[in-house]
Amino acid sequence: MRQGEEEFKSSYIEGRNSITEALNAGHEINKIWILQPADGKKLDPDLVKILKECKERRIVTVRVSRTALDKMSTTGNHQGVIAQVASHEYADLEDIVTKVEEEGRAPLLLALDELKDSYNLASLLRISDAAGVDGIIIPKHRSIALNSIVSKLSAGAVEYVPVARVTNLSQSLRDLKDKHGFWVCGTDMEGAVPYDKADYSGPLVIVVGSEGEGMRKNIRQCCDFMVSIPMTGHVNSLNAAVATGIIVYEAVKYRKNKQA
Repeated sequence: MRQGEEEFKSSYIEGRNSITEALNAGHEINKIWILQPADGKKLDPDLVKILKECKERRIVTVRVSRTALDKMSTTGNHQGVIAQVASHEYADLEDIVTKVEEEGRAPLLLALDELKDSYNLASLLRISDAAGVDGIIIPKHRSIALNSIVSKLSAGAVEYVPVARVTNLSQSLRDLKDKHGFWVCGTDMEGAVPYDKADYSGPLVIVVGSEGEGMRKNIRQCCDFMVSIPMTGHVNSLNAAVATGIIVYEAVKYRKNKQA
């Protein structure tokens, strides 16, 4: 097994009792894989209870075959269910914003719309720590979570940059605008405003789309303006983390110059 796979599997919990205890203790769980009975058989009552709890807590659940669970298992005793726990506690978005406001500063946040690559999230944690970003927002579904790979690759940045995990990203962006006066800055190759000409002042959240697909339509509709990075070379796009780093540092420079 490769080192990355070992790191990933170290964040697994296997077995009904262990996962039930983790749920009862309120541990943050990224995803649960649960047995899909073959030939129309009913799900075991213990697994039904776990599945019900996951639905109530809006935990991502995936129904898979016993063969798939066997391949994932490292203990050989998964009992029909495997969970991946967060390697780091998530923060509350309202707490992040309130803390910065109490310090007398305008918050600067990053929102990641369905980013799926561990390396990109880890890089963005490191960029955010270095640049002074106050927090990162990620959606609960269809997005990379804080797993052990992200934690390791962040080189410690995960300990210093709070990450809020929200059920509905578009609603969270609207709440930031309505309750705290945030401006929402989208990033896109076709953005109307060059990244070095934008106004980054005030409470601001910079939104980054997923690798390849970019931002979803409902997230775009939350943006007050869209910035782009002019490309004059032979490639037509930048890695998500690289592009975000360029924009974040431009935003930080702009905000510092405004305070001077």
